[in-house]
Amino acid sequence: MSKQSKKSRNLSLFALTWPIFIESTLYMLMGNVDTLMLSQYSDDAVAAVGVANQLVSILIVMFGFVAMGAGIVVSQYVGANERRKASEVAVVSLVVNLIFGLVLSALTYLFAEQFLNAMNLPDELMPFGMEFVTIVGGLSFIQAVIMTVSSILRSHGYTKDAMYVSIGMNVLNAIGNYLVLFGPFGLPVLGVTGVALSTSISRLIGLVVLFLILRKRVQGELPWNCLRRFPTYALKNILKIGVPAAGENLSYNLSQVAITYIISFMGKEALTTKVYAQNVMMFVFLFSLSIGQATQIMVGQMVGASDKEAAYRACLRSLRIAMGAVFVMAVLFSIFRDELMGIFTDNPEIISLGGTLILLTLILEPGRTFNLVIISSLRAAGDAKFPVYMGILSMWGIAVTVAYVCGVTMGLGLIGVWIAYIADEWVRGLLMLGRWRSRKWQGMGFIPPPKDKAAVLDA
Repeated sequence: MSKQSKKSRNLSLFALTWPIFIESTLYMLMGNVDTLMLSQYSDDAVAAVGVANQLVSILIVMFGFVAMGAGIVVSQYVGANERRKASEVAVVSLVVNLIFGLVLSALTYLFAEQFLNAMNLPDELMPFGMEFVTIVGGLSFIQAVIMTVSSILRSHGYTKDAMYVSIGMNVLNAIGNYLVLFGPFGLPVLGVTGVALSTSISRLIGLVVLFLILRKRVQGELPWNCLRRFPTYALKNILKIGVPAAGENLSYNLSQVAITYIISFMGKEALTTKVYAQNVMMFVFLFSLSIGQATQIMVGQMVGASDKEAAYRACLRSLRIAMGAVFVMAVLFSIFRDELMGIFTDNPEIISLGGTLILLTLILEPGRTFNLVIISSLRAAGDAKFPVYMGILSMWGIAVTVAYVCGVTMGLGLIGVWIAYIADEWVRGLLMLGRWRSRKWQGMGFIPPPKDKAAVLDA
């Protein structure tokens, strides 16, 4: 590869990554803003919403299997210069995820109390949890469509558009939270209900804007008329990637629910500390998450263009970059751990324990980086089943089991839980690296070689 080619590849990765990073940061910040502003209202509300968000996270994972599958399929068709088929996949994914979202939203609204009881939410926190889940969960179909539109835009290389919309949604959410929690101008204080409404309304406005952008960005009108003959190939390919990916993500989130259930026996303070510490740590792994998603777009387009050697090198290079960025951020966050925890609470015990958990980030996050980068690349190449099989074995056989043994049986509490996280991420990560280097994924693409083998990277 020439120096100029390397330079172009570097620019492509950077151009794709930084908007995804900002968008992901803002998405995470949306939950952090809720937590931070609720912490001024009630620590009990923070703990309840933290548990309730585990349920909402499962819904988002379920919506994500269509969005993720669509994004990968679209990126391969873009790489193969099959723009019409890319647009048909987009239409099918939007309709399917809207219907799916409406069904799951209705079930969440109707059975919210049963779900929260299953997660062992303490009785005194139940009112807060119900307020949040019935609104945010009941309207979560909005997020289902947002995820699909964003995935389609990113797969075409338009990563900045979703970033700008995320900025707008976060600004609206923060303003809404201020109005409902602090009651300026004589407005009523609505507490958790107000925060849930603020989150849902800002997402609805963001969805409208994203749809307008999608119509402008996709070459030609979206072929809605293709639904009359329904392109079954589109749904088949989406599910081929999406269902295994959903299985892995669902397994991960269910294992997190199981671990949260274990932590609930350690008391409200432990639940609150977990929420605060993970909110801080989210900003560390966002670097590898963003690089992984950008690499997924590149690998998908390269595989679609039959340039699998370039795809192989791109993944490993992205992994090295992500590892370096994550380590630097983990060091910085560890140095200022007490100050960061102090943003959320003035409870010295929570600050001390949370600071210890952030220190363990130095070991945890490099292991997580393997999974975020390599699993994204494996999916983009069509190898979606292997991460599921290994993920289920590790998440439940290591993460949940070790969390119980170390956290409860050995009495290490949250530190024991973090040891379980570290073991799970490193074992899975090294398995994924071995899979990528085996090159077995090179025979798993589902698009025939294009006539023009030049990968299209509209970054």
